Amino acid sequence: MSATTATELELADLYARLETLEQAQSKRVEQKNKLTIVAWGGDLDRIWPTLILSTTAAASGMEVTVFFTFWGLFALVKEGVRVTGGNWMQKGLSIMNPGNPAKAKLSKLHFAGAGDRMLKKLAKDYGTPQPVELLETARDLGVRLIPCQMTMDLMGLTTDDLIDGLAEPIGAATALLEMKEASISLFI
Repeated sequence: MSATTATELELADLYARLETLEQAQSKRVEQKNKLTIVAWGGDLDRIWPTLILSTTAAASGMEVTVFFTFWGLFALVKEGVRVTGGNWMQKGLSIMNPGNPAKAKLSKLHFAGAGDRMLKKLAKDYGTPQPVELLETARDLGVRLIPCQMTMDLMGLTTDDLIDGLAEPIGAATALLEMKEASISLFI
């Protein structure tokens, strides 16, 4: 094999590799400076970090979307809305769920409410905003707070039951598209 033939084979191999890389690059989804959080838990120790992370990311210039589904959706229920739904199961689930972040309980170390009060007192002493305040801040910073349509249907919630300033409800497929373009996706 001559040196010219070897060089031509190496060049052909390099061109083939380059073409493979270009094809892979064309299929790559461009990720944005974006955080997407799936907020599935309605406990205080899930709502709080969801809102802290989303407001911090928005304040630092990131595009932020929070998709509230299942028990996490109850963090968006208006103050004073208690019984929702059209049948006894939906009504029963809404009664068992405190709704609204001001009423959220810890998932562990609850101790008949003492754990919740201790954490809230510590947060106040250290100047940490409460979840209700963080929710307002999130809206003010342009965080897209999106309720899950399927969960709304399952739980018998309507947009009238939810706080103002939310994006239109979406389903799982649209939520996946939000995550696909995000540089960071979290499930809290």
